[in-house]
Amino acid sequence: MIRSAWMAALAVSFGAVAAPAVAQEKPASLGVGVMTFTSGPAAAYGVPGKNAAELMIDMINARGGIGGVPLKATYVDEAQGTQGVIAEYRRLAEDKSNQVMIAALSSANCLALAPLAEQMQAPTIGWNCDTHQLLLDGKSKYYFRPNGNTIPEFVAYALYLLQRKPDVKRIAIVNPDYAFGHDAALIFKTAMKALKPDVEVVAELFPKLGSANFQTEISKLSASRPDVVFSNLWGADLENFVRQAQPRGLFTSSQVVLALGETVLQRANLPEGVIVGVLGDGWWMSPDARANPVTKAFVEAYEKRYGEYPVFPSVKMANAIIYMKAAYEAALKKTGGKWPSRNELADAMRGSTVKTLTGTTVTRKDNDGLVDQVVGVTAKSPDYKFPVIGGMVRYKGDTLMPPQGDDAIKWVGTLTPAFLATQPKPGSYQ
Repeated sequence: MIRSAWMAALAVSFGAVAAPAVAQEKPASLGVGVMTFTSGPAAAYGVPGKNAAELMIDMINARGGIGGVPLKATYVDEAQGTQGVIAEYRRLAEDKSNQVMIAALSSANCLALAPLAEQMQAPTIGWNCDTHQLLLDGKSKYYFRPNGNTIPEFVAYALYLLQRKPDVKRIAIVNPDYAFGHDAALIFKTAMKALKPDVEVVAELFPKLGSANFQTEISKLSASRPDVVFSNLWGADLENFVRQAQPRGLFTSSQVVLALGETVLQRANLPEGVIVGVLGDGWWMSPDARANPVTKAFVEAYEKRYGEYPVFPSVKMANAIIYMKAAYEAALKKTGGKWPSRNELADAMRGSTVKTLTGTTVTRKDNDGLVDQVVGVTAKSPDYKFPVIGGMVRYKGDTLMPPQGDDAIKWVGTLTPAFLATQPKPGSYQ
């Protein structure tokens, strides 16, 4: 029943590309390299992405693949480290049967792979790459990021916080000690000071990635008496932090903002009123998602197969595969059914507008994606045993992205309280 619903919805929403009458041009399978964390602490974030890739590919193949060609994925565990990921990427990209890469989760890995994609002329979709530093030079021809970046993601949290708590003055930050954590802290601080110049940062803590114990950080946060605690901890780190911070009263003494908090709603007992989001628009219960029959079928199939609902890494991965599928369909249309080359596939991605499970992604000339940002607060639901996101806002992605070529941090610093006043209000997206 679920599979039938998926297939019917997929046919209606995305259509099917007729199999071209050039069998000699078609490969036996469409090889896809998929990179994510499948072991270690980051697997709490990465495995849901892999699950979504497996499900989406199975469902596409059930309808005959793309242009009559079935997809065949090779999965690479990013936990082996960047040098291992580079070696695996190179091995896969050298094999011409692997026509497109979906890589990667880690921003550090994305930065390392981007020049390799250009060198090997391998179309690569950054399914989760967040760092705003990835496509700064605007010269990428083969690396695409349809999911947005850290600038709109963390500016959105500053906007939402100030809309809900306009009198906030004391801010504390606890982020992982690597580029993603430090970049997020800088963006959030810069946005807050631009939008409300009298805010004060009373603590900045950067625990080591993969930490199991956060008692020291929680003690320091409590001692600094912040109005707000902002964090972009993720994976097992976030789960551990939540479980240790809640008994010590941190969620009652301060407004807590968990930038990746949606990923633990089904695993950790978050109280009501915690500000959370999905680093983009990938919330499976948003109004746009609920209105999309493909999304409904995907969610039902995911829950049946994996025993839980998709979290936003799952949706990001699924949207990346939809983005790839749309590019192939556009390229096949342009070539008159002849199987597209890697260059023709990359050309189809450039400047594209693609409807996804949760909204629309627009690819700029620099290959960066424009997606909306959904933010809200944890709320009880009579329909689920875990908190959901209520009081939502959907901020327009293009309004939170610096113009191409601008210094991103300087642009964030030019925001004003007047800009805040132009944004949609909490609860406006229900």
